[in-house]
Amino acid sequence: MENNNMGTGSIDFSTVLASAVHDMKNSLCMLIQSIDKLSHKMSNQSNEDAEELARLHYEASRLNTNLLQLLTLYRAEKNQMPLNVEEHYLDDVFDEILAKNELYIEKNKLEVSINVDNELCWHFDIDMISSLLNDIFINALRYSAGFICMSADIIDNELIITVEDNGEGYPERMLAIQNSEMHDLDLNAGRTGLGLYFARLIAAAHTNIDKQGSIELTNGGKLGGSVFKLRLP
Repeated sequence: MENNNMGTGSIDFSTVLASAVHDMKNSLCMLIQSIDKLSHKMSNQSNEDAEELARLHYEASRLNTNLLQLLTLYRAEKNQMPLNVEEHYLDDVFDEILAKNELYIEKNKLEVSINVDNELCWHFDIDMISSLLNDIFINALRYSAGFICMSADIIDNELIITVEDNGEGYPERMLAIQNSEMHDLDLNAGRTGLGLYFARLIAAAHTNIDKQGSIELTNGGKLGGSVFKLRLP
């Protein structure tokens, strides 16, 4: 009988998966852009249609973030996570996040406050940090009670970026696992903590002499809800 073995044992499926995820991410970005264009064309249509488009845009953005997380975790596992560190203005970073989520913000009548000096700049990898902050912002959009605040400042020679909302705050389980390693996460849970692991991974990749970036989750703050802090040395 002829051996019909296709040599699958030699295939690195993690590499194949990473390549497929990259292609899916590109397609998803095009889908999000199409949703934006369609939304503008349907600006005079019914509120129900507009809200459905906003929900579709939100879920597509979440999926895009999840795919980027998979790619980042793969690159970290392969020790292939080079940083492209350059100087960037924080108000530009915040403006981009608002632009990406404008549709959902408008249709759900959410209020977003930005508190940052337009001259404030710092050195970091723009793609990684923007993705990290956008993921946190999308989470705030979902769980806030209508108000979100993003701010940035330099304290003790560190850049501190804060995203907070007026929702019910992080559940105790999320606060407890914020420093957990990958093997300790419950991937069958509703909110697995994988996004937090991703955020911590990106933050820690930013180093300066003997310091490395970090994240912190708390509840309360000036809005009474969840508070996310990113520290970059």
